[in-house]
Amino acid sequence: MSSKFLGKGLAELNQEMGQIPDISVLTGLERVVVKPIPLVQISPNPDQPRKTFSEKELQELSDSIKEKGVLVPIIIRPVQNKPYLYEIVAGERRYRAAKLAGLNEIPALVKTLTNQNAMEIALIENVQRENLNPIEEAEGYENLMQKCGYTMADVSALIGKSESYIRNLMRITDLPESVKELVRNGELSASHARTIAVSDNPEELAHDIINLKMSVAEAQKRVNQSNRSTKSRSFVKKSLDETYVSKIESKLSKKFDTKVKLKEKKGGAGEIIISFANRVIMEEILKKLSD
Repeated sequence: MSSKFLGKGLAELNQEMGQIPDISVLTGLERVVVKPIPLVQISPNPDQPRKTFSEKELQELSDSIKEKGVLVPIIIRPVQNKPYLYEIVAGERRYRAAKLAGLNEIPALVKTLTNQNAMEIALIENVQRENLNPIEEAEGYENLMQKCGYTMADVSALIGKSESYIRNLMRITDLPESVKELVRNGELSASHARTIAVSDNPEELAHDIINLKMSVAEAQKRVNQSNRSTKSRSFVKKSLDETYVSKIESKLSKKFDTKVKLKEKKGGAGEIIISFANRVIMEEILKKLSD
């Protein structure tokens, strides 16, 4: 096959799919086979970061599928305790477009994945698309941290973006739903949303930004002049008393019979670090935590 036609095929794949996780990363030593799976046996992933799908883009992809078929298989995993049923890990847009195109089945890569692995892959695939809604991106990070116990550093390493980027974007998850909807439909930029997230009245500010066509700098000035939200990191200014910290560390050290360190960060956030010397002690600590 000539390089001319190969390049054209890759371009079409990229246009349809965007960037996807490297299949070699997913397969490891497991033998994975791509096979056609009936669409009726497949259901969307409830933890899918992308919640909105452009009808126009779906129709365009559907038209392409009618002409050329599904060029890149979706990734699915078996549903626990439900034989012959699968859940989408990556590729819901192709799944929806295939249904729209009237297909009865779709090529799929069937993988046995943990909930954590499935969330990682779904987030990576969606974050790498340039048109992912910032609200969905922020909620995807939050979901991974809450359900999988990831730290911000873990998420940063997973998706290849800085902790400051993730932290700033995640501010918008605290916004009222009415303001989030303005971001989803493109009336309010993510930069404006991050700026007003620390205000005690973000709804009023959001509408002022839209009506007065305020720049981010102008919005920031308004925020600086207004009261801060109790959810704002700058709202908590006083650090914990050293005596109180020492008392907590001592109490926890006695409970777990090991060294415990309490670290407070800017804005009242922080972490409790429980040390252990070996696996036996670790198991004892875990047992006490679960009691």
